[in-house]
Amino acid sequence: MKLTQIIFEGGRMAAQALRANPLRSFLSLLGMTLGIFLIITVNTVVDSLEKSIRDSVEQVGSDVLYVQKWPWGGGGEYPWWKIWQHPEPKYEEMGKLKGRLKYADAMSYLISINSNLNYRSNTVESVGVAGVSFEYSQIWGVPIEVGRYFSPQESAGGANVALVGHDVAEGLFGPLNPIGKEVRVLGEKVRIIGVFEKEGEKLIGESHDELFVVPVEFMLKKVNEDELQGTIMVKAKEGIEIDMLKDEVEGVMRGVRRLRPVAENNFAINEISVLQNGLDSMFTAIGLGGSIIGGFALLAGGFGIANIMFVSVSERTNQIGVQKALGAKARFILMQFISESVTLSLAGGVLGLLLTYALVLIGDLMFDSFDIFLSTNNIITGLIVSAVIGVVFGLLPALRASKMDPVEAIRQS
Repeated sequence: MKLTQIIFEGGRMAAQALRANPLRSFLSLLGMTLGIFLIITVNTVVDSLEKSIRDSVEQVGSDVLYVQKWPWGGGGEYPWWKIWQHPEPKYEEMGKLKGRLKYADAMSYLISINSNLNYRSNTVESVGVAGVSFEYSQIWGVPIEVGRYFSPQESAGGANVALVGHDVAEGLFGPLNPIGKEVRVLGEKVRIIGVFEKEGEKLIGESHDELFVVPVEFMLKKVNEDELQGTIMVKAKEGIEIDMLKDEVEGVMRGVRRLRPVAENNFAINEISVLQNGLDSMFTAIGLGGSIIGGFALLAGGFGIANIMFVSVSERTNQIGVQKALGAKARFILMQFISESVTLSLAGGVLGLLLTYALVLIGDLMFDSFDIFLSTNNIITGLIVSAVIGVVFGLLPALRASKMDPVEAIRQS
């Protein structure tokens, strides 16, 4: 008999077993369903988060350094009270760096505060108002939906102009075109010249949807720089490795601050990879934990499959005897029961995948920070794992059936 016929026969027997004892079959397959559900769901969430992180890093740029007071990740064993005494990076220091760095393609300074914005009777509270220097757009590269970016003259002169995030624009202006409208911020009227495209929430970096961006020279007229946290962003030239740029920035920054050779750095140079590596480690731990829990559920599901198959062998002893008496070989009986076991296991796996897909649809509606998707690789993984469990736990019952003596099998009926 051909392999396809054997598989078909096994599938037919599995369907009969499910119809004959639906409650017993359901309870036996529940472990398999839950195991596949847990493993594939965890893999799906981890894959979705990793893709969102990669997309965020691509937008922010893995070739950008951030000169700041505080190191990302807490500074390790370096005392926090020493870091607390370090000065914040200043706009003037960025100017000095800009004239000395050879590996930098673009540089920008950033300070920010929270402030209420007012347009006529509309008010949006606690909006992040960011003051940035001209090359900010070259580093972040956020597309502008309507309008334009600052001109070099507007940036250097601290003009009363601004770009606004998509969500802030909706809150202030509703259906009106924001371009040319004046918003009161920091006690001054500021004219809107551009609106950023909607980004959505991001896992790494700040979304521009809720930002109000003005030239840093304008900001410095209205606030005390010493009271704010400053960031100098440095983008590497094409072909320059980030470590080369980091070494150069460190050396030049030490010179700008006139640190002695034996003195410790009183600044931090941060990069996105630090956050990315930390999140990767967290996702690996989550994936491992989910796989372990799912593995125990699959083990229980495997024993459930074995239980169904042993019962099936016992109930079909007479049939096995008749088949062998008519010339069926042990290999045929073995393959028949293994294919039945794999079919049952796949049925539990498919149910688990359907549950995962339903959860993905719900999660996609609930979370805006990242897209949740069930990949083809995870679907294939779920089906392969189900099939392997079916083979492993169906092998012993199948061997038992294949080794039956036909006379004894018919006599036991």
